[in-house]
Amino acid sequence: GAKPQDTLVFLHGWPDSADLWSATVAALAPRWRCVRFTWPGFGADDPPQERNLRQLTDLLHAVVGACGEGWPVTLVAHDWGCVWGYHYARTRPQHVQRVVGVDVGDAGSPVHRGELGWRAKLGILAYQGWLALAWRGGGERGDRMARGMARRMKVPLKPERIHARMGYPYWATWTGGYKAIKPFDPTVPMLYVFGKRKPFQFQSRAWCQSLAARPGCAVVPFDTGHWVMKDAPQRFQKVLADWLA
Repeated sequence: GAKPQDTLVFLHGWPDSADLWSATVAALAPRWRCVRFTWPGFGADDPPQERNLRQLTDLLHAVVGACGEGWPVTLVAHDWGCVWGYHYARTRPQHVQRVVGVDVGDAGSPVHRGELGWRAKLGILAYQGWLALAWRGGGERGDRMARGMARRMKVPLKPERIHARMGYPYWATWTGGYKAIKPFDPTVPMLYVFGKRKPFQFQSRAWCQSLAARPGCAVVPFDTGHWVMKDAPQRFQKVLADWLA
């Protein structure tokens, strides 16, 4: 049986739910204890309300405390799950023994911004602003806006699963609610996985080089889009299992 310190906590992002990790968990569960949950606001019937950074990291802390039994856990995070998970690892380091980040690295850092061309900057501005407005407007129109953007971004999810209420982190970003977020500089072993086939990257080359040079850390590029675990499931599961072992 898995020891408590072999607990993996999976964190999804926009516009997903705990289901994002189904295939990954099925592959890893025989060896590791796998825990996943859906962030508030991302469920089908969740009310439209803003959740601040503190509420989200407190929720994550409650999950880690309940399933880790006092042992530090390994966070496996994608997209916004990376943003919240990295913040948790930085502010409560004693509870995190390892981090796996998928497709969001030092996004927003001065180095990352410096590497983005004007087209990429414009693209990020456009999609994040659109989803922030969809959240603010809400209702059926907001849902249509969110689904339209998801279609353009080729999100591998049925449109009816996507709604405007998931967009609160974009609104918080635009209105200054995430000022406490700092570029992640891990103090624990970290595996970073990212897809190369995207209009823009969420990590800088310098950050990847620095991370790859550290003992116990690894950076693995995939020939996929943003949803690495869905585009190349078997390779993703193998890379993850090999590194964790």
